[in-house]
Amino acid sequence: MEHEANKRFIEALTRSQIYQDYERAFSKTTGLPLTLRPVESWHIVQRGKKAENPFCALMAENNRACAACLETQQKIAEAAGAGPRTVKCFAGLCDTGVPVSIGDELLGFLQTGQIFLKKPTRAQFARAAKQLVDWGWQVDLRRLEEAYFQTRVISPKEYESVVRLLTIFAQHLSLVSNQLLVRNANAEPPAITRAKQFIKEHQADEISLGDVAKAVNTSTFYFCKMFKKTTGLNFTDYLSRVRVEKARNLLLNPNLRISEIAFAAGFQSLSHFNRVFRRIAGESPTRYRAKLPVA
Repeated sequence: MEHEANKRFIEALTRSQIYQDYERAFSKTTGLPLTLRPVESWHIVQRGKKAENPFCALMAENNRACAACLETQQKIAEAAGAGPRTVKCFAGLCDTGVPVSIGDELLGFLQTGQIFLKKPTRAQFARAAKQLVDWGWQVDLRRLEEAYFQTRVISPKEYESVVRLLTIFAQHLSLVSNQLLVRNANAEPPAITRAKQFIKEHQADEISLGDVAKAVNTSTFYFCKMFKKTTGLNFTDYLSRVRVEKARNLLLNPNLRISEIAFAAGFQSLSHFNRVFRRIAGESPTRYRAKLPVA
């Protein structure tokens, strides 16, 4: 997904009821800030949050310190591995990003932190203050020290539990993200709305980009450009996601064979169905069905 499309999608996901309910519950329970951010983020993600760390809030007032916070965010994005990513800033505070993905595509991170994993020392504070002075900041040491030592100290074991909660929620968001991509509620041109309806009604047929463009009375070139700009997806990817959502619903019926589901959803071969389903859902249809609750 392109950068701008990714950013718009994360914004839409952030406005969803499920995310807003979880963010409120998470911050109320843990006292920590939480933000869902895109992979590339050029602003301090926890800025202005009710649970924002007072020391971090002070850092955001200085350009160089602010840049250091952005560098910490970038380290989270660049860290290797599919699981949670925890990094330390120059002052010793920890931030964690938990990846949110659709299949093998990284969408963004659930980010929290601004905490210490062990009680900070005077020497540690002195090093942080010296760094700020070296950056040319006229530091109010008393105010800075007070904010620094107000920072939450959480034991590694307790913080591990907090991150585990975020990991479970990230997995849940991954499941509903594909649905949101398909049902994007943003304002859209009437032609795109009609196109989505046409695709839904003919998803089991062999339909092409040209078929859909003709159905909504536009040229193939114009429709392709408008569809991508509005949805953030090209026609083929969108159609695949609609079909995978159909397949997910059909997988709830234990009496249907995988091959029957593949063709009912609009796939022309079982191998193609398995490949596309794994790419979008992150696992095979058989494994997805095995994890469903037994009726």
